Amino acid sequence: MSWFAALRHTGRAGLSWERALSDPKRSARGALAVALVVFPVLAIGGPREATSAAMGAFIAGTATFQRSFRPRPTLALAAGIGLGVSTFLGYLAVSVPGMFPLLLAAWSFAAGLAWALGPSAGVVSANTVTVMLVVVQLPVSVPTAAAHALLCAIGGAVQALVITVLPIRNWGAQRDALADAYAELAHYARRLRHEPHAAFDPEAMMLARHAAALTAWQERRRPPELHGLRAIAERIRPALAAIADPEIGAAPEGPERDRAREVLAGAAQLLDALARAIRSGEPLVYPKSTPAALAPPGPPVLRGPALRASRRLTSQLSRAAGALEQGRETPLAGPVAGPDGVLHRPGLAGMVPVAVRAGWRQVSLGTPVLHHAVRLAGVVTTAYLLAKLTGLHHSYWAAMTAAMVIRPDFGQTYSRGVARVAGTVVGVVLATAVVELARPGQWISCALAVLCIGGAYLTLKTGYAVTTTCISAYVVFLLDLQPGSAVHTAWERVLMTLLGGAVALLAYALFPTWETSRLPERTAEWIAALGRYAAAVLAGYGDPAGRDPHTVRTALLDTREARSDFLQARERAAAEPVRLATHSPQLTRKQLARTQEALSYLSRVGLLMEAHLPPGDAEPVPGAREFGERLAEATAAAGAAVLTGAPVDFAALRAAHRDWERSEQPATDPELAYTHRGSEQQDVVRSGSRLLLTALGELERALKRGQPESASVS
Repeated sequence: MSWFAALRHTGRAGLSWERALSDPKRSARGALAVALVVFPVLAIGGPREATSAAMGAFIAGTATFQRSFRPRPTLALAAGIGLGVSTFLGYLAVSVPGMFPLLLAAWSFAAGLAWALGPSAGVVSANTVTVMLVVVQLPVSVPTAAAHALLCAIGGAVQALVITVLPIRNWGAQRDALADAYAELAHYARRLRHEPHAAFDPEAMMLARHAAALTAWQERRRPPELHGLRAIAERIRPALAAIADPEIGAAPEGPERDRAREVLAGAAQLLDALARAIRSGEPLVYPKSTPAALAPPGPPVLRGPALRASRRLTSQLSRAAGALEQGRETPLAGPVAGPDGVLHRPGLAGMVPVAVRAGWRQVSLGTPVLHHAVRLAGVVTTAYLLAKLTGLHHSYWAAMTAAMVIRPDFGQTYSRGVARVAGTVVGVVLATAVVELARPGQWISCALAVLCIGGAYLTLKTGYAVTTTCISAYVVFLLDLQPGSAVHTAWERVLMTLLGGAVALLAYALFPTWETSRLPERTAEWIAALGRYAAAVLAGYGDPAGRDPHTVRTALLDTREARSDFLQARERAAAEPVRLATHSPQLTRKQLARTQEALSYLSRVGLLMEAHLPPGDAEPVPGAREFGERLAEATAAAGAAVLTGAPVDFAALRAAHRDWERSEQPATDPELAYTHRGSEQQDVVRSGSRLLLTALGELERALKRGQPESASVS
């Protein structure tokens, strides 16, 4: 889209808000922790010390609202430690002429690299930059710098203590992630009743897997009913697809199809019940119609692979219900032993080497995270120096605004810029009016600041503009503890907000990181990952005895990551004001859409074949492994062709498939096809390989070079 359209779109996004609030209890708990820090420190130490403590407690509380599956006390402690270190170094550097801008640039660069650990780490690290800018403006001597830094860290420690003493829905994030996975399976089962070729969205499964990674502390205290349910959900997913598929599963029409719909409906009801029980922690309530739908009396209607998939589905659903009920009978006080295969997450101390390695990897590879880190350091330092030239007392507000606005992608940066300016103006004006009209004392100002902090926590899900309004008002009330004219400082803050926002937006426009130019790379990665996944599944048919389940699992996870990266790149590219034909001449918008459909089809075929993987004692299917290797090579070559703009051609793979089919005579006896394992697996592989070629043919046509879209934009 054009620059005008992109700015209009991001501006509307920044000013939009949703009718959603954070948990009121958690918001009140976070504000209570700030109050427990601010008021005693104000009484004992004075306004300057109270400001440092309040900043630390507020930012540490904000960290606990980030979407993370780590223990909330750990997040608060980590944020408090980071704030203490940044404050201490800032105090030391500000006393040396010319040293503080260098430290600010270096710290901002490190904060930008923190995005390599995830959005939560990136957001919290950016907040440490703002605290460094605000707190060091309060004049103190060097010997007291450690005391102010300690107060910031104490704010985080108090947040952690309050969370521990007043727990609210412990393991709620993990429960929600696992429940969302089961709810997505239920939705998938319902769609399969009417759309046998419906694609499955793995985002919920990816989130559940991320939530299942535990620290050693979490592993010892995990509720027993949460153990093992994610692995069962992963096995339910291919069973649902195998029943519904008309090529390999139930017949397209007739009694088999009707029975398949009944099984899918019963499975959806039980999956919904499991999701509700997992989310709420209540006992599982079985739907009345589920037993009759999943295991009706009389002879089975389904036959062959569909019957096997139905029995496998019923077995997995029973295991899930049994695991949930068995876990509730286990006392929660006892530790849960971590069996082999538990996903381990490093603790707080163990994250230090992980963060160092992740940051070094970004620097050595020249990734977009490195670009963001350089841009963040340059933007914050430039805004700080430009604001210093104005001679205004609150010039640091410009650098603080720039640090909070700049983000790795265009859409978030510009929408946050608009929201930041609007929220700051409203918050500063309202809070300044209260200060001028009411003339509150120190204690009332602290109380109003705590109230605004609670509002900021409560509106984190409402919209960034609303949250910024509360944060700006909180800072005004907090800094009202210091002497000065409220109206004059309000004017300075608004002016510096405009300057910092303008620097951030201009810097991104001059030094952008366009996702549009990365679309060919993301497409190639998804194609190659799906080829490796299909090859791993075919290898399981070619050598059942030597099949390693971790190989298929790893390949599947790679496809999910590649798909997620592709969809994220498409979403971000859609908001960028650049032409697709200029930055990604290999692909057009129509090609991207058709490629996504073809790759979703290819992923579904791999899922179907995975659902029918034979046991270890089954007869191998001759040639399956070799064809899988050719398939992996062909898809890797197709990915390379996308990057270079060369035509994608699967003619050699089709020729290899024809040779393979000629060498194998299909089973002609229907009874043999249903009773002999080897022949049955051959039929599944034969049908699946044809579907794979059909999907690759769709991909080949989707990527066929046509007339370039000279006017097309992302």
